[in-house]
Amino acid sequence: MKGTEVAGALREHFGDTVSDIGFPREGLIRLSIPRESILPFCKFLRDELHCEHLNLVSAVDWPENFECVYHITSYLEEYIVELHVKIPKDDPKVDSLSEVWRGADFPEREAYDMMGITFEGHPDLRRILLPDDVLYYPLRKDFEGQSDE
Repeated sequence: MKGTEVAGALREHFGDTVSDIGFPREGLIRLSIPRESILPFCKFLRDELHCEHLNLVSAVDWPENFECVYHITSYLEEYIVELHVKIPKDDPKVDSLSEVWRGADFPEREAYDMMGITFEGHPDLRRILLPDDVLYYPLRKDFEGQSDE
């Protein structure tokens, strides 16, 4: 399947909820979806578009919102979907993908631990790098322990 075919199938199934579609290089499809669509979207990727593997869950702290970035691979069809999901800073929650790909477990815990994003439905959402009694999220830009030097 070519990137344009994948994007077409996603647009056909999810309509205008899929936005910012781009093809930065061959085999890579970059797009954005609203956080409410993450579970049905990823189940569709897995079940209909042969995406077998969640490679990456990463969190970004932008001035206006958080964002989770997911890299999801179809080895059969030889492409990667780079999925961007904006998350409001005043409600830092998104559904967990651990029921879709078990490999979401540890990277979601890391994003929770470092950025404070809650992955709803995660089977064991607790800190993975820092002690349980730490009250801050060190990768947030508002973390006062960081230096700009």
